[in-house]
Amino acid sequence: MFAAGLLAVALAFTSACTDGDGDKPSSWQGGDKAPAPKAAATISEPAADAKDVPASTGITFTTKDAVKTAVELKDAAGKAVEGTLAADGKTWLPAGALEYGTAYTATVTATGDDDRPATATSTFTTMAKPNNQVRVTSFLGDNQVVGVGMPLIVKFSRNIPEDYRDDVQRRMTVTSTPAQEGIWHWVSPTEVRYRPKEFWKADSKISYRVQAGGLPMGEGWYGRADLSVDVKIGAAVVMTVDNKTKRMTVTRNGSVVKTIPVSLGKKSTPSSSGTMVVIEKLRKTVFDTFEELGPEEGYRTKIDFAQRLTWGGEFIHAAPWSEGQQGSVNVSHGCVNVSMANGDWLFKNTQIGDPITVKGTERKLQNGNGWTDWNMSWDEYVKGSALPYEPPADPDTTPTPDGAVTPSPTPTA
Repeated sequence: MFAAGLLAVALAFTSACTDGDGDKPSSWQGGDKAPAPKAAATISEPAADAKDVPASTGITFTTKDAVKTAVELKDAAGKAVEGTLAADGKTWLPAGALEYGTAYTATVTATGDDDRPATATSTFTTMAKPNNQVRVTSFLGDNQVVGVGMPLIVKFSRNIPEDYRDDVQRRMTVTSTPAQEGIWHWVSPTEVRYRPKEFWKADSKISYRVQAGGLPMGEGWYGRADLSVDVKIGAAVVMTVDNKTKRMTVTRNGSVVKTIPVSLGKKSTPSSSGTMVVIEKLRKTVFDTFEELGPEEGYRTKIDFAQRLTWGGEFIHAAPWSEGQQGSVNVSHGCVNVSMANGDWLFKNTQIGDPITVKGTERKLQNGNGWTDWNMSWDEYVKGSALPYEPPADPDTTPTPDGAVTPSPTPTA
């Protein structure tokens, strides 16, 4: 309306005013140039005409006075790339790694309250496929059902330098339904885990993703491919063992379902006190400790209903030979001994990731001896993140399943 009004005024003025000869219209023109947009947009990365850009690149941009912003990325053939805005609101991330050795054009459009768009563009070319690639794997696989204490475990085939861990962690996302607060914790240069602040809520749905494809990981190495996994949390089965009473209490979704007499480790080989989770389940196995303990103290014993708790060899398992002492005397080599019937019941009613807390023994659980993520306070766990922790306003909680557990060669009994 504004431009049209100016045009009408200009036409009326021209018809009334001419130059000296009375025939030639005046050359004066007014109001035909639209004002500049209020908003502005700038793309800082990738820079225009940049070469050898990592295939993991995001589009980093700034806007001014924008009420609406749109980001578009297209390849040379005009095919649009799917993507989403990162949590910081300043970077747009492709849904997957870009193609190697390919030209792309990014366009950021900012629109102000004057409804006039301003655009910024950057055309760049991704790097050739690198020879040095880091493989990313997950212990869990799609559609697996696990316990409420299960940490999400992601491993890298090569050490990730400290200076790169924050960049890697920014590309690791977890979404839970219902939403639950949580964080990633670097266990080592090759392993990072995620746990919520409290145990997972029963029947939660968890999706996690690592956008590692083409991502620089230090010293000329790059992520091999993206990784995503969907898992489900089962019922809240929680076990608590009290050395004082020599009893295990089992709750399911908050209600006590069973109390089981146990025999823990004797004084010379005490069980560990702390919070552990079930790492693996073995219907039948053999405990062989001759290599560690020698011919005089070592033993080789067939075991039923074994559930590993530590890498050092502590299990929950059936021990028919100690049924007379279960509930009254500790006689094991550090394991939680139960009867054959109770071992069978536990084996049928638990799953990997179910937590167990042992209280009141002579030895404290050593962090790292198993999945001891819950043996740390929340404040301790947060310190293992490569990024500063900020509690989310709306908590958002992020593998090929070949991260197989390697059993310890020296289980206890």
